[in-house]
Amino acid sequence: MTTMTPAAALLDLGFTEIEALVFCELTRLGPSTGYRLAKAVGKAAANTYQALDTLSQKGAVLVDEGEAKTWRAVPAGELIAALQARFEHRSQAALSALMTLKAPEAEARLYALKTPGQVLARARAMIAAAREVLLFDLFPQPFAALEPELALATARGVRVVGQIYAPHATGVATVLQDTAPSQLAAWPGLQVTVVADAREHLTALISRDGERCRHGVWSDSVYLACVQHSGLAAEIVLGAQGLGQALPFEPTLFGSRPPGLDDLTGPAFAD
Repeated sequence: MTTMTPAAALLDLGFTEIEALVFCELTRLGPSTGYRLAKAVGKAAANTYQALDTLSQKGAVLVDEGEAKTWRAVPAGELIAALQARFEHRSQAALSALMTLKAPEAEARLYALKTPGQVLARARAMIAAAREVLLFDLFPQPFAALEPELALATARGVRVVGQIYAPHATGVATVLQDTAPSQLAAWPGLQVTVVADAREHLTALISRDGERCRHGVWSDSVYLACVQHSGLAAEIVLGAQGLGQALPFEPTLFGSRPPGLDDLTGPAFAD
């Protein structure tokens, strides 16, 4: 992980350049007047006072309203806690506002996923939204990242099963690929495949260092999700048969009858 300077860390948290500069210098100086601080950072007094006012609103500095008005920087731990609380409050307010928007019907398109974070966030959302059947194919690092959500889906009654590539004690139904070592060595990255209810699917290839998404797509196409479900289920079944392993349910498309299958074919095809 790249080491950041204190100022760069604050910039990454949304501080302006002068706010970051003023906070860092105030931490080094200790309690200071605005005039002294402006001299120390080499900025105009008006700009320094404006930065101090903004930092005060963010909970980053404390002000002594005495005869000589002075400021002091709050400790780093206190600052981060205040920022987290502020972000949480704003996030909840934003969520409430955004939930009032009406989403259009599924467009059955392919959407590119550009970052590992985007891949994992979309996978977690899919897992959380799954109601009946969830299949996956995950290399060790992505499986470790998504296992808590998979376990929660299993606990709430979703039929979950998938392929993994390293032995792992887990409460999630898995099939260990018997050719895992060669696949891990040959495949050009970390594979992530998730199919939820045969209504949406995600497949992505993350670089081995976990820093880049080399390829990634998500789609709400029911047809494509059914095709992905069918293919992945066949791999899982063959893998389990090779290991002599019993599966917790029949994962094939027509055997498990995920909701997407009825969306695609209509209930007339139901048994």
